[in-house]
Amino acid sequence: MRRARIKADGAGYYHCMSRIIERRMILLDTEKDRLHKLMSNLAAFGGLKILSYCFLTNHFHVLIHVPERQDISDAELIRRLHYIHTDQEVGMIEKELEEYHRQNQEAAASWFKARFTYRMYDVSEFFKAMKQRFSQYYNVREHRSGPLWEQRFKSVLVERSEDALLTIAAYIDLNPVRAGMVSDPKDYRYSSYGAAMGGSKEARNALCDLMQAAGGDCDSWREAHAAYRQHLYIQGRQKGLNPEGRPIRRGFTPEEVEKVMEAGGKLPMHELLRCRVRYFSDGLALGGREFVESVFERYRGQFGPNRKTGAREMRFGEWPALCTLRDLRLQPILRS
Repeated sequence: MRRARIKADGAGYYHCMSRIIERRMILLDTEKDRLHKLMSNLAAFGGLKILSYCFLTNHFHVLIHVPERQDISDAELIRRLHYIHTDQEVGMIEKELEEYHRQNQEAAASWFKARFTYRMYDVSEFFKAMKQRFSQYYNVREHRSGPLWEQRFKSVLVERSEDALLTIAAYIDLNPVRAGMVSDPKDYRYSSYGAAMGGSKEARNALCDLMQAAGGDCDSWREAHAAYRQHLYIQGRQKGLNPEGRPIRRGFTPEEVEKVMEAGGKLPMHELLRCRVRYFSDGLALGGREFVESVFERYRGQFGPNRKTGAREMRFGEWPALCTLRDLRLQPILRS
């Protein structure tokens, strides 16, 4: 039986990722552009904020803020429907809703409206729609059938704190550096940071939102960018030089990681973020000890009766007082 997804009690931040089936490298430029458009439109419809994202050739990462669910007016519903439906479809929906009101059938109007609003302010509905719509587009174009994604998307509930949010955001934006695709994250256009550096107003606003959510006192794009780029380069600075004297920017070999783990050593943060960190995709909830314990108490029924506490310290690294809800004993740190 599938376990219920760990969610916030109200507003929350989530690091989500999903991978193409069999890890096929099918997400090229056209596909990444399509995913980005779907993501932006569905987020606008659902009232969500994308704080950071990165599309790679066989998977994607998104850091998303889901606000408290709220009631919206008919006019606001119609405005948002334009993000996911054609003008003709929205016109038909608007007429039907108006007709219910004209006939004083308010219960029917509320029921009809709820057919659309239940998908708002919900991380599961957002990614379900995003993946389904992309699958339909891709399968029709390629004359194929069957599932396109490896499994349901993974999500980690992230505490609203500077340590948690900026650690996850840096991990996401350093993906193309870890993969050896670019040496500077600003040069990868299919990430929020790369898009912001390329002039995208949407991405720049997202970076400002991220810095404010993390507690930063940034009143402008320039201030937010300066603070975040320093953070990004501190966390992702190069490992050293190769025999030719050139900077080494990619992650570690499996042998190097295993050697450190066996020795009981801890990798510093800037080295950890060039590895694939399973805590960020499989940890269920991530943040300070008090935050993780509160999530554990809310979802106590999903865990065995012998488990007394929720927070588990993250191992093999110098983490900034972060814990996760799941204790990953098997290879929590991998080469990307």
